[in-house]
Amino acid sequence: MESKRILTEEDLSIAFDIRKEVFVKEQGVPLSEEFDEFDTLDAPCKHILVYYNEQPVGTGRVRFVDSYGKLERICILEPYRKYGLGKVIVKVLEEIAKENGVDKVKLHGQTHAEGFYHKLGYETASDVFMEDGIPHVLMTKKF
Repeated sequence: MESKRILTEEDLSIAFDIRKEVFVKEQGVPLSEEFDEFDTLDAPCKHILVYYNEQPVGTGRVRFVDSYGKLERICILEPYRKYGLGKVIVKVLEEIAKENGVDKVKLHGQTHAEGFYHKLGYETASDVFMEDGIPHVLMTKKF
């Protein structure tokens, strides 16, 4: 398992392909809702890829919003979800947030993943809300 920060358009395209597979095809998020103005190399956020056996299989990004690092678009291709890669993605995004002077992070976690985020030190900070037709909760963590 390894991760790398996305610095090229080629790597960003690989991340987009993973997101399309997970969010659009698997979870039914409209393509028009999946991508936004932060999906560029020069946007005020940092994207990463995570690898399993040298294959890119997961991605995520961290954006800086109101003194928080906001973890977003975290996903892993279905066959690779049993290898602890989600934890790798979250930890790397948290490290990037710390490097940028942030001491707290937040995310909109899908409710089925709430327990996963609790294990990583996140607290639920909202009632359930819908985002792209999927139930989510706001989760926060301070370093």
